[in-house]
Formats: sequence, C-alpha cells, structure tokens
Amino acid sequence: MTEQPQPFRDPQLPFAERVEDLLQRLTLDERIAMLHQFAPAVDRLGLGAFRTGQEALHGVAWMGTATVFPQAVGLGATWNDELVRRVGEAVGDEVRAKRAQDDRVGLNVWAPTVNLLRHPLWGRGEEGYSEDAGLTSAIAVAYTRGLRGDHPHYWRTAPVLKHWLAHNNETDRDTSSSSVRPRVLREYDLKAFRDAVRAGAVAGVMPAYNLVNGRPNHVSPLLARHLRTWTDQPLVVCSDAGAPTNLVDSEHYFDTHEEATAASLRAGVDSFTDHGQDSAVMTGRVRGALERGLLDEHDIDTAVRRLLHMRFALGEFDPALDPYADTSAFDTEEHRALALEAAEQAVVLLKNDGLLPLDPAAGKTVAVVGLLADDCKLDWYSGTLIHRSTPLDGLRARFGADRVVHAEGADLVRIKCADGWLQVPPARGGQDAARGTEGALDPALLAGRTDLPPLTCGDTPSELALVDWGNGVITLREPAGRYLSVAEDGFVRASADEPGGWVVQETFRWEEVEGHAGGHRLLHIGTGGYVSVAADGVKVAAPGEEVSGGTGTVFETEVTERGEDAVARAAAAADTVIVVAGNDPHINGRETEDRTTLALPAQQERLWRAAHAANPRTVLAVTSPYPYALTDAAAALPALLWTAHGGQAAGTALARVLAGDVSPAGRLPQTWYTSDAELPGLLDYDIIGSRQTYLYYEGAPLYAFGHGLTYGEFTYSDLTAEREGDLLRVSLTVTNTGTVASDEVAQVYVRAVAPSVTRPLRQLAGHRRLHLAPGAAERVALTVPVGELGHWDVAHGRWTVEPGAYEIQAGASSADIRLVTVLTVDGDPAGPRPLLARGLEAADYDEQLATEIVDRAKTDGDAVTATADANELLYRRCDFAEGLSGVEVLASGEGAVLITAGGSTVTVPVPATEGPYDYRTFRAGLDASGVGDLRIALRGTVRLARLAFTGRGE
Repeated sequence: MTEQPQPFRDPQLPFAERVEDLLQRLTLDERIAMLHQFAPAVDRLGLGAFRTGQEALHGVAWMGTATVFPQAVGLGATWNDELVRRVGEAVGDEVRAKRAQDDRVGLNVWAPTVNLLRHPLWGRGEEGYSEDAGLTSAIAVAYTRGLRGDHPHYWRTAPVLKHWLAHNNETDRDTSSSSVRPRVLREYDLKAFRDAVRAGAVAGVMPAYNLVNGRPNHVSPLLARHLRTWTDQPLVVCSDAGAPTNLVDSEHYFDTHEEATAASLRAGVDSFTDHGQDSAVMTGRVRGALERGLLDEHDIDTAVRRLLHMRFALGEFDPALDPYADTSAFDTEEHRALALEAAEQAVVLLKNDGLLPLDPAAGKTVAVVGLLADDCKLDWYSGTLIHRSTPLDGLRARFGADRVVHAEGADLVRIKCADGWLQVPPARGGQDAARGTEGALDPALLAGRTDLPPLTCGDTPSELALVDWGNGVITLREPAGRYLSVAEDGFVRASADEPGGWVVQETFRWEEVEGHAGGHRLLHIGTGGYVSVAADGVKVAAPGEEVSGGTGTVFETEVTERGEDAVARAAAAADTVIVVAGNDPHINGRETEDRTTLALPAQQERLWRAAHAANPRTVLAVTSPYPYALTDAAAALPALLWTAHGGQAAGTALARVLAGDVSPAGRLPQTWYTSDAELPGLLDYDIIGSRQTYLYYEGAPLYAFGHGLTYGEFTYSDLTAEREGDLLRVSLTVTNTGTVASDEVAQVYVRAVAPSVTRPLRQLAGHRRLHLAPGAAERVALTVPVGELGHWDVAHGRWTVEPGAYEIQAGASSADIRLVTVLTVDGDPAGPRPLLARGLEAADYDEQLATEIVDRAKTDGDAVTATADANELLYRRCDFAEGLSGVEVLASGEGAVLITAGGSTVTVPVPATEGPYDYRTFRAGLDASGVGDLRIALRGTVRLARLAFTGRGE
C-alpha cells in the first residue's frame, strides 16, 4: 500500500489548499516565528528556514560578486520596457544561481523602488525610475516580470515593491509626515504601485519609514483599502528594517511595542524586519499582544497564509517541478553584453552643437579628465564588481591608449602640524581583503580595516589627493589609491578602496581655527570627532576624549598642484576634452542623506571651466543619478551628456557613444531645473498646489522631462487618435530622416483643453523606443485607457473623465511636441459640490495655504490643521442649493473654524477637547445659497475633520 503524501506536499492540489493544510499543522509558536524576516526551520514537518528580503535593485546586492547593471534611475532613462524586462530576467537568474551556492541568498527580492522622483534633491533618487507615475509603472512592470519569470505557477523570484507610500525625503525620514491630498494620492503616488501590482508580477510591498497624513505607513489603512484590492494574489507586506520599533521609539505613535506590533499586523504587515537575525524580540512582542487581547490567532494566520503562499510559488515544496531550480546563469556572456547594452541605452545626450560623435579613425588626441574619469562608482545597493570599466578604460580601448591623455583634477596637497608632516607608512604584508568583497546580509556590519599601520607625523610628507565633493565634504587619498579612513579603533589609515559603508568613514571637513592663520582642524564626519596626532599614530578623538591635540590637532595645508592646472595642461595637449564630473554615491546624497543643492560642486565647476578655457572642444559628461543646475555649462560648452552610474560596463558604454558606435537615445526621466530657486520645499508633497514636476511646473526648465538628443534626425507624421470603448488607439509614424542608424523614443502625452480644475500641463500616456536605419519609418501604435484622461473628483468622491476636448500630443520630449490632434469626450459634466447630500471632508479641498493633512484617528481617516496663522482651505463650486441654514463642524483641539460663504464669515468656536483624537461636533448658523466658493480658516490647534450642512426648512 502506497503511503499518501501530506496534502501540502501534493503538487496536484492548488496552492491555496496546500497552504491551508500546512497552516493547520503548524503550532502557534511556529506560526508566530514565521512572522519575522528570518523564519526558522520546522524540522518536524521538513520545512527549511526562510528569509524575506534579498536586495536586487540593479543586480544582486550585498552577497558578493554579481553582474552590476546601471542604477535604477539609469534603467528609467532608457525608456525601454523590453530591455528592462531582460535585465530583470538576468538579475533573477543570478539570484537563483547564487542561491544554489549560498542558502543565505533569498528568493524574495526587495526590488524595484517605485517611489516617484518628485524632488531632485531626494537622497535616494538613484533608486527610483522617474518623476512620472506612468513611466515608473511601465519600467517597474518590465523589471518585475523579468524577476518573476513567465511560468503560470512558479516564480523565478518574488519581487517586493518599495517604499509604500509618498516617500521622497531622507531628512527626518522616520518622523516626518507627507501631507498628501486625495488627488495627489490617487493620481500620482498610488498609481506607481497600482499598475505594477495589477500586472501580476509583484509578490508584495514594503512600507516606507515615513508617515502619510500623520499616520505611519506601517499602520496605513491604504494597504487594505487600495493595495489588496488591485489583485486576487495574497500579497506579502514586509516591514522596512527597524520600522516596527520606530512606531514607539522615534515616532511615539504608540505607547508600547505590543500595541504597535498588533496595529501593524492588523493593518496588513506580514513580515517584521527588525533586530537583524534575532527574531526573539519581535516574536515576543507578538506573544505579548496576544496575551493582552490586542491580536487573535486569526490575525497571525492571515499573515502566515500570505507568507506560505509566496514560498509555495517559489517552488520550495516542489523542487522537481520548479522550472528555475537548476538555474546556473551567472556572469554569462549574455549578461555581460546586456550590462553593456543597458549602459549604452541609459546615456542621455543633453546638448550637441556638432562636436559629437568623435572619429576614432581620425588619429586625434582625446583628453579624459575629471574626478570620475578613471572611476567606476558603486552605490549602496550594488553588488561587488566582477568586471570594471571606467571612462578612461573605455576611451583607451576605443581610441588607442597612445592617443588618450588623462588628468584626474584632484588637488595634490601635503598636510603638516606642529609635530611634522602627515605621513602614510608603507603597508605591511599579510593584508586583509578589501572591504566589500565578501558577501554580507547587512553590509552595514562590515568593519573597517585594522591590519594597516595608522598615519603618523614626521619629516617626510606624503602627498595626498584632496577632493571636495561639495558642502565642504572632502576625501583624502594616498598615491597608491587608498582613501584615508577611520576604523573602530579610532586610528586614521590609508585603507579604503572607495568611500562606503552605512556610516561613511572616509569623509572629512576642514574647520577654521580662531587665532591660527591658515590653520584648520580636520573633522571626521562619520564619528564627529577631530583628527589628532597621538604618540601611537594619528587618530580621531571620541567626543570628550582627551588626546595630545586636545580638541584636535591644528593642521596647515600646502597645495603642490591645483587640479585645474593639471586639467588645463591635459586639455591644451588634446584635440578634444571629455570632462567626467558627477557624484560619489556615498557622499552628499544617498539613503539617510538628502542633497542640499542642485549645484555642481565648486571643484568640479573649476575643472570644466579650466578645460574649456584651454580647449573650446570640451564635452561635459555628467555621471550621477541626480540632476544638476548646469546653466553655465549648458550655455558655454558645445556638448553635454548625462548618465547615471552605469555599472560594470559604464566606461565602455560611454566610449562607444562618444565614438558614434552607438547613437545615444536615452531620455531624462525627471525635470532638470535651472537653479535651487525653482524647487519647492523638500517636504512639500502637494505637486498640484506647488506646481511640481513636468506635470504642473510652469517655468522654463534647463532640460525638460523626456529630453534627449540623438546623432540622427527624426520626423513625426500622421498622428491619429480614435476611441474604441474604454480605449484610445493612438498611432503615429516615426521616420529616420538622418544619415545615422539610431534609436528614437516616441512619446505620447494627453492634455485636457479646458478643465474645470487644475490639471497637468501635459501627462505622459505612452512611449515606445524603436530603432530605425537611415530612411526607415515605423508606425507606432499605442493604446491608452480612456480613464487616463481623468482625475479624482474630490467634489463627488470618484474618478471622472470630464466631457470636453483633449489634446493627444506626440513628440520627442515633453517640451518637443511635434504633432497634436484633438479628441472630444462626450458625457455629462460632474456639477458642483453637493454639500447637503455629501457634506464636506476637510481634506477634499481644491486649494490650500499653510495647512497639512493629519490623522483623524490612529486607524483611519484624515483631518486638516494649520501650519501658520495665515491659512486657508478653498472648496470651489459648492452647491448651497436653495439656501443653507446651518453647519456642523467635526473637530478636535482648541481654537476656531472660520467659514466664509455667500459673502459672509461665520466663526465656529472649538473649545478644548481631550486630545487630538477627541473629535466633537460644533454647530453654527450659516446663510448661503446658489453655487459659490467656500473658504475655511483655522485658528489655534484645531484639527478639522468634516463639515455637514443643513438646508433651509430642515
């Protein structure tokens, strides 16, 4: 007699049945243990350990070597869904291949990031795809489909989208609240997540650290109200690292961790990423919440059910049927070629007055200069390079090493103090491997090197390369290429290959010393201590620690060569100069640190100006995930390019573009502004009210969203747009009228001609990257849901497409529209706000001044409070019907609500309530009739939730 397998082991049964069978076999303690990121094995049932979370933003990260593709924003700049899908497939394959060799590698990948690039100073802009929700969705769908695979049941990997929701600031990121009005929420922030989830290749989401409308994302009702309604799949919500603890410790939103844990689990969080691999703290909090009656077993089972479904989909219980189980594709020729292709397609040609492309066969000399000319930078979410190509490498290979000259442009300095010159001792044998070459579940735990001798002071100076990355943040590097760094023992050593780590230990800042002409103290930014010369070597004093230098040794700097002088010499000796500028992804803009300016650091400004003064044939190639205000460079230089850090093939890709082997055709995924003065506040999330992004910005940007040139010439013709039911079918013809084969990115935008409310100046509705030979033409056909013409109607609480005329625009960028046709949508207008029938939610305003949306209760609901005395809420086209007689105000706090309608103002006093969540109803008479605007001003600490109205005769 054959023994029947346990039902959860039976591959003939649907996943849902198998999950239920396994769930019933697990004890309560075993189920609770599964709620932590590191779920232990259940040996009695033959279940292995399981880990949620494997970083894979643009390649496998934090687990040693891998193929490194361009940064996420660089993938966004390709505007190429099909390419990004192939990148996702390659990354998914490498996750599987590494998993086969190292079971620490997880198959639940935390990628991609779909936060919108609303503000160009956001430190994590390198992780997103675009400021446009539609483009972000398209790229995210492509990447997740590649990561997931195309098998109907089993998944290659299980992608989790980051970071839910409205998360665009690192400043106070775990305590700040994004005030997001309903229109921005539904038309912008939710859209980026929604379309990717609906596409069916997403296994879950990760909530962000921040709060939205006063409520932490980890207890957001929007997870249930929106996210889980977009798919029938049981999505897994994984907390961000440490965020469950933040609910009490930094946000003070709950009094106890048991309350916080229960609230997040009931809101929809399924897996807790907290306290590293030690699950005891979080599982203890879950048990405590159970004992206090804050949770029941049903809440736990709901989360475990979702987690188990993901594990079944990943083939854990059916290894013989898992089509991805034997994947071994790692660092293949195909992956290397794909990394090069992606890096080439990410290059954006911003300006070209005919200088590019360069002809390698002409025998001319090329100078490659700048701080990034011989560097291949990695970011926090990069894998370790197997292959490496810098711009200098690429140009030498393509143009010939004998015809390429190089100057970095760092200032060469010698540093002295009262004890002598700063010296880098020679390294001893038996050195450890460079930091970052080993795999680590958390690279923040990697320690600095202590095997090298610390710096000393003596009679012979060591020459150091000094780079000022902006805001006074400097790095110092010794001639052999090692950066000065500080390890846990506090000594300063020349020990780091690159700046890096969760807390960067390679950055310093000079501080002037009163009474010492030319003297400075050297502050180590990572520790906050001053560099001091001690008997046993140069070290950083801990705060309050007394060393021989007191509060820090006073140093003087002698410049032996200015960087701009070296650059000018190289430029003068060459036919053409390529200045490679940009950022280090670990300095002045990264996770935990926002940028403070759009300006290119002053040292790099000096370099391109010196190069241009010596040689007018100067090209500026900016390598950075961020936009810069390059107004002067754009006016003075004949050619500019931009690319995000391009991964392992970055240098080869840039050289091939400069040589004309590949025509650049990348497009900007976000707006480049002319100056900091054009930017809204970093914490201002109201893109409608403050006219942010290309959707609403009314100024003239330096370079518009979607901008990018090619070496070819293209014409657009025969634009048509027809409605078929719920779809618009848009077609146009793109023709290569130039002499060079090239890609082109055709872009289609929509615009409401005469909207009743503020609508985008134009909004991307579709795009297509295509390759055309000279003289070739292609008919581009796109489908656009009619709903994309609509907006969230706050007056009636619904999505609506207003009747009227809509422009369908086609062109090469949002500012280069070549064709326009008009489509008319029939229907009945929405009409004014029905105040008597629906009342008025305070957050449903049309315009606001100096207010913010806050939480009405800890579980759900919005209210509005003032941020300044001069504040206003405006509600347009309110229907007062035959006349109002009174108003009921639902509010908390203390102060007053001033309501202006029908030419008069009514003041509704709000006596002090018992806390911000103690909402009470206050009444007053209100006389208004017909249709008109209603205005509200708030006084004191009032939190206004809602207004209800009574008509005459009621």
